[in-house]
Amino acid sequence: MRIFAIGLAATGLAGAAFAQSSVTLFGVVDAGISGYSNKSADPKSATPANPFYRNQGSRTVSQRALSASGLASSRVGFRGTEDLGGGLAASFWLESSITNDSGQEGIQGFARRSTVSLSGSFGEIRLGRDINATFTNDFVFDPLGVNGVGTNLIYRAGTAMSKMGVPQPAQLPGLPPVSAVLTNAYARSSNMVSYFLPANLGGFYGQVQYAFNEKTRTSPGALTPAATDTRSGRFIGGRFGYDQGSLNVALAASRNTLLSDYLAGTTLRQDTINLGAAYDLGAAKLFGEVSRIKNRTIVSGLAASTSSDVDLTGLMFGVNVPVGPGVIRASYAKVKYDYNRPFSTTPDPKASQLALSYVHNLSKRTALYASVARIENKNGAALSVGGPGFVTGAFSPKRSSGYDLGLRHAF
Repeated sequence: MRIFAIGLAATGLAGAAFAQSSVTLFGVVDAGISGYSNKSADPKSATPANPFYRNQGSRTVSQRALSASGLASSRVGFRGTEDLGGGLAASFWLESSITNDSGQEGIQGFARRSTVSLSGSFGEIRLGRDINATFTNDFVFDPLGVNGVGTNLIYRAGTAMSKMGVPQPAQLPGLPPVSAVLTNAYARSSNMVSYFLPANLGGFYGQVQYAFNEKTRTSPGALTPAATDTRSGRFIGGRFGYDQGSLNVALAASRNTLLSDYLAGTTLRQDTINLGAAYDLGAAKLFGEVSRIKNRTIVSGLAASTSSDVDLTGLMFGVNVPVGPGVIRASYAKVKYDYNRPFSTTPDPKASQLALSYVHNLSKRTALYASVARIENKNGAALSVGGPGFVTGAFSPKRSSGYDLGLRHAF
């Protein structure tokens, strides 16, 4: 890590302020060899109505790759702080993803985080693109976090729901396509105003967030242009917890408007609530998370208002066990969808994941790692550890497994 004094003198500012400001260049470069195998199977068999049907067996697609971010997200960023006196400080944070395996993505934008803030005894007010409160629990309370083949299964499912809208079996005709700007809306939001509680509350912490959708509205509404999105991008969230001694626990909730079409009268909203906890026993650290995610498509207009809900319930528990200079990480998670179809005999999709990893620290900033994970899909769930997509059509996703072997260096 390098810390540079800002050249305030070059801008004509007083020399007294020179020593009170700093900028830090920081980042992570993580690369490894990864392997993926995704298996689909034909779920059909001969029936009285079709006695001559021959099951087509299974299909597996696999890939081996030089990957990035198997242990930690590769990134580069700049952050700085200026002491304003009287306990006040102004700061900024600009952070960009990098694809160090190919070098094709670098500092072309700061989509991971781009904020400016003012902090003091009152806490911190932060403006810009930042991490959603509910996503924070996914990586804080999972021993393998949200990187590599062992990525938190709840995060995988929540991200898939935010990208896909309502999963296909409950897709409503005419629902507008997913906006490219919102493809990672589960994790981060733009145009956000956040407030963070001060750090001296005896272990209690918290934050509230509001993101503007910045959409144009027409009055009267009947003059709204065709296919105008007037709501997507709006986010409201909060997270409150307690971190003292061996215990860290936090409850988070959010409401995220993903899609809308004013004239069609459709709005897709994702509501998330999760509770995470970690307890350090010394010889091991225990983790757990329970989450509830609801995708609600609200349809209103000339006809009576209707809605179509898809719920997801997730549960994860894991452990970190220090071993010499390294740590063994393990987790088990499961998710279950509920399509709210009271008269249907079709079972709802569900999936489970088992992940195991070892991180060997060569220094405070450099580590070797090895991870393996397997996901079991049932009843049409299609979650994977990464790599190529499943073979579909007559086949249903069944199993996904993979490994990461890599090196992470932080600076």
